Amino acid sequence: MRAPFNTLFGRLFGVLLVAIVLAHLLGFFWFHHYGPPPPPPQGTFVEQPDGTMKLLPKHKRSWFNGPAVPLTFQFISLIIAAWYGAKLLSRPIQRLSEAAERLSLDLDSPPLDELGPREAKQAASTFNLMQRRIREQVSQRARMLGAVSHDLRTPLSRLKLRLEQIDDVKLQGQMRQDLNDMIGMLDATLSYLHEQRTSETRHWLDVQALVESLSENAQDQGSDVQFAGTCAPLQVQPMALRSCLNNLIDNALRYAGTARVELSDSRDALVIRVIDHGPGIAADKREAVFEPFYRLEGSRNRNSGGVGLGMTISKEAAERLGGSLTLEETPGGGLTAVMWLPRA
Repeated sequence: MRAPFNTLFGRLFGVLLVAIVLAHLLGFFWFHHYGPPPPPPQGTFVEQPDGTMKLLPKHKRSWFNGPAVPLTFQFISLIIAAWYGAKLLSRPIQRLSEAAERLSLDLDSPPLDELGPREAKQAASTFNLMQRRIREQVSQRARMLGAVSHDLRTPLSRLKLRLEQIDDVKLQGQMRQDLNDMIGMLDATLSYLHEQRTSETRHWLDVQALVESLSENAQDQGSDVQFAGTCAPLQVQPMALRSCLNNLIDNALRYAGTARVELSDSRDALVIRVIDHGPGIAADKREAVFEPFYRLEGSRNRNSGGVGLGMTISKEAAERLGGSLTLEETPGGGLTAVMWLPRA
């Protein structure tokens, strides 16, 4: 049998009831002890040594014996009861909100403690059940796609071997390109799913050193990547940030041939800009490029490489870091990817 006061309503009602009863009991005790206010005393005349009569002043009742003290106590008691009752109501909601925020960042976050009144326990139990089901669905989807991609690799590899038996060189090249595109899409899809599933703890990272390292690695491979700006270390998920920057730099190099990474640090946030002077993207299509497998016509097409997942992975990585990723037009032509990362 459940206790009647083991609910949010029961606890709030009990707190207010106790406060009201105690406040009134004190008021009754106060007036009973001191009695009702007496009528104003009549003045009396006292004969002075010189024979004259002098009227003595009336006695004034002390404020302590009046209603000010019990009424003040009642007022303070009700304020305390209202504050404590509001805290009782908001505490379970706050715990649920914090758990939902942790779940949005990490599917493997610890479950919510099933404590408190009946409504809070029921909400926590439902939330934990939802978290388990989401994890199971994501794991099942990853296993299914992993198995499908593994099963598809075998016939695709056989097809690549059988291409050598085709005499038409042009047809052979076209078919080989199609097979390579299919294999690339499989690899990119698995990488995208892995980025979504991977949980990574936050660490303090020297972002400036990371950007300098990525720029130097690209230069060693013959790419034109410039770097500018300084910043203090930031608490991030290192692999997520590295993946995001790699995709943005590769995207700039693919379509513009050059890239420039600029750091702009402040007390509130770190802003990383990856700038190129390529063909750019129309303003009405800049949000669409963050959709999985979305591709633009013209210069940004499949012949340029990629399968349309790089920008999607970058945006989701930036959001996992608590920031945002937007696209702007570069002054003079081109595209600028702006990643905003909060320091709080």
